[in-house]
Amino acid sequence: MLAEARGFMFDLDGTLVQRSRDGLIALPGAAEVIAAVRRSGRPLVVFTNASHVAPAEIARELAQAGLELRDDEVITPVCSAMRYLAGRLPDRAVVVLGSEDTRRRMADAGVVVLADADGADPGAVFVAHVDEAVLAVLERAARAVQRGAAFLTANYAAAYAGRDGPIFSRGAMVTAAIAKAAGRRPTVVGKPSRAALREVTSRLGVAAASIAVIGDDIGMDIALGRIGGSTTVLVRSGISAGTPDPGGRKGPDLVIDGISDLISMLG
Repeated sequence: MLAEARGFMFDLDGTLVQRSRDGLIALPGAAEVIAAVRRSGRPLVVFTNASHVAPAEIARELAQAGLELRDDEVITPVCSAMRYLAGRLPDRAVVVLGSEDTRRRMADAGVVVLADADGADPGAVFVAHVDEAVLAVLERAARAVQRGAAFLTANYAAAYAGRDGPIFSRGAMVTAAIAKAAGRRPTVVGKPSRAALREVTSRLGVAAASIAVIGDDIGMDIALGRIGGSTTVLVRSGISAGTPDPGGRKGPDLVIDGISDLISMLG
């Protein structure tokens, strides 16, 4: 099954690493799996939910944990958000609820980013990771969404796996608050979405049906793979640990206990 894959997409937290108060800790077998994929000559990417820092910074963190990846092998929801905006909403002014780094990266990429206090009517509201939420800013965003602005979010998952337990998504909390106030459901542009899948296939240069998608979250990683007909592998080392084995049409093609189990399957 995996021997036939022409490219690989790995989730990060709970799949390759655990995030602790002291930084990233590689899970057993993670470095060996990456090395095995490289030896096979096939491309790989890591798609993380982290949307507060640039891929280059994440790659540096991974290197400190013993996982060597190039900057262009790391994807975040901000990457797929920019692809979505360029393709679907070009030239629209966007209110970005996220870190200063995220706003700067998007502006540098040509997105018209509005400051929170701007009086201009935005064409879109995009929610990424936030460190603090100001109610007045959320209210302005909700009113813009009510008036018809596109409503985008990096992800809508409640939490992701951490070494000391689930890490709640602040971006999802803010997204939920705007959704409740505006009466609108957000469009996810990170995992799982077609925008995210397009970013993955573009980086890998491989059709979705020929990719193996490996992650610990059924609702994000496995769902992303299902969108494109990819081979899906659920790793039981993260957010799905302790849950019943999923089955049926929406379940993964393969379930493993940890990333090290892949080494013998790569061919």
